[in-house]
Amino acid sequence: MSSQPLDVLLCAKGETQWRDALARELPEVRLHVWPEAPGVVDFAIVWRPPPQMFERVRVRRAIFNLGAGVDALLALPTLPRDVPVVRLEDAGMAIQMAEYVTLAVLRAYREQLAYARAQREERWEPRPRIRKETFGIGLLGLGVLGQSVAAALRVFDFPLFGWSRTPKCLEGVTTFDGPSGLRDMLVRCRVLVLLIPATPQTRHLLDRKMLSLLPAGAHLVNVSRGALVVEQDLLALLDEGHLASATLDVFDTEPLPAGHRFWHHPGIVLTPHVSAATLVEESAGQVAGKLRAMMRNLPVSGVVDPSRGY
Repeated sequence: MSSQPLDVLLCAKGETQWRDALARELPEVRLHVWPEAPGVVDFAIVWRPPPQMFERVRVRRAIFNLGAGVDALLALPTLPRDVPVVRLEDAGMAIQMAEYVTLAVLRAYREQLAYARAQREERWEPRPRIRKETFGIGLLGLGVLGQSVAAALRVFDFPLFGWSRTPKCLEGVTTFDGPSGLRDMLVRCRVLVLLIPATPQTRHLLDRKMLSLLPAGAHLVNVSRGALVVEQDLLALLDEGHLASATLDVFDTEPLPAGHRFWHHPGIVLTPHVSAATLVEESAGQVAGKLRAMMRNLPVSGVVDPSRGY
């Protein structure tokens, strides 16, 4: 580590909490909080920074993104293309995601929406239990978060399927890869969970054609990015009864606009992008560890490949 203090720029919502946590984890650096910043810094630690930040400040070593999704950061026209971007890989998010998805899967399997309708209508109607071996769960994405979700669901003995861009092997999961593998997986999924990043290649990947490959009565759970799904196609398949429900935590436009059909659709359960919040203390510790490794010229995980978008 250099004897000269490093200059690190922080730009994130909730800056006081982030500043205090990073100051505890990185007492050896000079921490600046946007918009107060020198013209050159060694590292930047950001979440949705304004475009003008990179016009005013040159980052020498790396930019840390305070979240797993980097689509908004990569879309900035002022983002320096010669500086590595490093994303968070877990920092407490994986267990939260596993909790959220498990809740959604069990709600679908135990038909809680149907029972809620029966309650409102004062109907006492026990439903026959769905055979578990027919209730396949598909995980679209097998990164850190997808693997955590798979581990949580294994204990319930559902058939588990997983898709990734390149081949992967995961205990208890039948895996698929590539375009043909995606189609082969979708036809097996009574619940499809979206866990892949938003990239130009994945935007509107789940259109009517792809969603129609799911079996009749299937359920969709989206905890990734709203842009993966064509919203009007999803609504049409719910209205037609091909899909039984959708649990949505992310949307094309956030906050979800007033008057949007998602708000009151009987087949949709929605939440305001809360499936896995970035935990400040855990994230600050992860950033600090990676920053120190980079200063020692050691490899770090989470370096973004701009050509892939993650």
